[in-house]
Amino acid sequence: MRDMLHSDQLRGHTAVVVGAGSSGRAAARLLARLGATVRFLEKKPESVADDFRAEAVEAGYDLRVGEHGPADFAGADLVVLSPGIRAAGLSDCLAACPDAQVLSELELASWFVTEPIVAVTGSNGKTTTVMLVSHLLEAAGRKVFTGGNIGTPLSEYVLAGDPADVVVLEVSSFQLQLVKSFRPKVAVLLNFSPNHLDWHADLEEYLSAKLNIFAAQRPGDTAILPRDMRETLAGRSFTRADVTWFEPTGRFTCPRLAGAHNQQNMEAAFLATQPFGVTEETAKVAFERFAPAPHRLQIIGEKGGVLFVDDSKATTVAAMEAALKSFDRPVRLLCGGVFKGGDLVALLPLLKERVAAVGLFGAGREVFEAAWAGQVPLFHEPTLRPTVRRLYAEARDGDVVLLSPATASFDLYDGYKARGRDFQDIFAGLPMTPDAAKEKP
Repeated sequence: MRDMLHSDQLRGHTAVVVGAGSSGRAAARLLARLGATVRFLEKKPESVADDFRAEAVEAGYDLRVGEHGPADFAGADLVVLSPGIRAAGLSDCLAACPDAQVLSELELASWFVTEPIVAVTGSNGKTTTVMLVSHLLEAAGRKVFTGGNIGTPLSEYVLAGDPADVVVLEVSSFQLQLVKSFRPKVAVLLNFSPNHLDWHADLEEYLSAKLNIFAAQRPGDTAILPRDMRETLAGRSFTRADVTWFEPTGRFTCPRLAGAHNQQNMEAAFLATQPFGVTEETAKVAFERFAPAPHRLQIIGEKGGVLFVDDSKATTVAAMEAALKSFDRPVRLLCGGVFKGGDLVALLPLLKERVAAVGLFGAGREVFEAAWAGQVPLFHEPTLRPTVRRLYAEARDGDVVLLSPATASFDLYDGYKARGRDFQDIFAGLPMTPDAAKEKP
């Protein structure tokens, strides 16, 4: 891989990078290493930290902050869009460079990776499954790089010069919408449900983006998809790879992964590692020892007989549904934030069966109330802290206080991790019994 990375490969080319997040910054570093002239665009001044300004000066980027215009794209040969930035929303600007290749950081970095890639996408469960895949491969003695849409961008792996045996990536629909040659040895689509409909034009665009994970695969590669999508995809030509349809079998257990959806995640992870020699026996032992990532059905503690679970990563209705199905004890549900789409009304039978009360916080109140008001006990507070305290004060021994918001977090937080950390801090400050929480804090 590293022999392919020459500092003059893009000499004389102009590359425009849009978005100052981690993937945009990584893409800029890679482009500069390849000899390109880098023009870096960021709309929000607050997103350009002092350390990045210093990096831009040292690397010689043309850093432009503020609203984008056609002049910012004029003469570009490559345009790299950070996840979450829609090419359709930049159509007027991109008209200034009609011959430019518009791509994601994932596509750019993949040009310089020759190690086998395992890539995982889906509406829910991506991060857990990626971590499971990496855990299984490491248990089998493989050196693994884990990154992509979580942790380290693929460009950083390329630049690091430390090859792995297998590259394991979480990939989002945002990234996949702008790939052409990205070719995983093993590609996994875990599931598909309405998500990011505030960003994608419609459900078909979202599905097409997800299926791009398989588009460049060839015979001998492996495509893994859920059996319940077989009918949906019948007659649709989406890959030349060898296709495996999967469903949960119950052959694996993990004490720290609750719920039927995690049976599905474990099955997919095992199938993804079989081409690399992971046996069922190795997988069973490794799953028993696995610890999930924070904020994904993470048990954070118990007070007064009430269990507190942080599932802040549940930013979709489907993820909330999976979380609710993971408990056989009464749930006091925390949700609210920037709603991204999905059928909340369809969850009413499940809510009536398992949810003792719903505490809404932040944005999205009108959406949840329209679907659930009068059907389940429900209240709203402006922020998370009073909502948690009120649910706890009303809880009984054996209840679960579950943060599974079904929304993005950007009304109150920088991301789901910050929301989860706040929830954990709130838990730490609660009194030891629900009765004590009834007193004014």
